[in-house]
Amino acid sequence: MHEGTMGAQTITEGTEVRGLRVLAADEDEAELRDTAQVLRELGHEVTEFAIGTAEVAAAIAREDPDLSVVVVHRDDEHALGLIDEIVSFSTGPVVALLDEEDPDFIRVAADRGIHAYARPITPDAVQSAVEVAIRRHAEQAKLTEAVGQLESALERRAIIERAKGILMERHSCDERAAFELLRAKARSTNRSVVDLAQAVLDGHSLLPNINGD
Repeated sequence: MHEGTMGAQTITEGTEVRGLRVLAADEDEAELRDTAQVLRELGHEVTEFAIGTAEVAAAIAREDPDLSVVVVHRDDEHALGLIDEIVSFSTGPVVALLDEEDPDFIRVAADRGIHAYARPITPDAVQSAVEVAIRRHAEQAKLTEAVGQLESALERRAIIERAKGILMERHSCDERAAFELLRAKARSTNRSVVDLAQAVLDGHSLLPNINGD
């Protein structure tokens, strides 16, 4: 079973996603109203903006949407500009809604960061795209978190290894003895080994000589 978090909701595979805060962006006000109505009928809270790329960042910051929707008509460049801005400023996924199939646009939009698209703009297609986008976004967030944890672990290890090297030179001891110095001092001062290692790198005289001098 796959789970991810979106806003205040927990998204579980196989369940419908409703009640999201959705920002809908389109320069065509009539089309925008129709799209917003579809989203509302699906149970989402919609803020609609007939805006250009210059205003979208402020709208994203103000509304903090769970998901953003860009309606694509004939002006692909405008739609791609909106997608660029939304992806840059929003923490949620982006869905593109198309009047007609456009593989070239979808390929470029996917490179720009959309998570899903719907065509035609029908309630079923839109809801399916919303659910796909949310799950993909949650999967990306989990992957990003895992990568961050790995990078953090590698960074902590590198700090400890560099500190051990300094202690080995300072105290003419081997690697094991240097680590034991770090660990013993960490226990006695109720600090983590990596904190003590960073202190060694920063030049603090926190550790005694091997012989206790």
